[in-house]
Amino acid sequence: MARVKGGTVTLKRRKRVLKLAKGYFGAKHKLFKVAKQQVMKSYMYAYRDRKQNKRNFRKLWITRINAAARQHGLSYSKFMHGLKLANIDLNRKVLADLAVNDAESFESLANQAQEALNNQ
Repeated sequence: MARVKGGTVTLKRRKRVLKLAKGYFGAKHKLFKVAKQQVMKSYMYAYRDRKQNKRNFRKLWITRINAAARQHGLSYSKFMHGLKLANIDLNRKVLADLAVNDAESFESLANQAQEALNNQ
């Protein structure tokens, strides 16, 4: 009985992993065993960081909204509460964009939030 070697299938699999490991430091892009481990770890980092990316952007948006709201005499929480009372339903991404690129619109939103808080 003849021994079965991997042949083209094994070569193709190894080539695919080494291609994914291109640019890694040292043995991690040359040796299959080490490259495979690093590629698996990289997939784990990628999965985790897709979630973290969303968190980081939300944090950035909140920081920008807070800074702009404080210029109009409101804290972030009071500003958001005022918008809710005024039935203005904008997400943080849009609010942060307004805060950075359209100060006049943001000012009118801040005034509406302030009025809603005063009328409460």
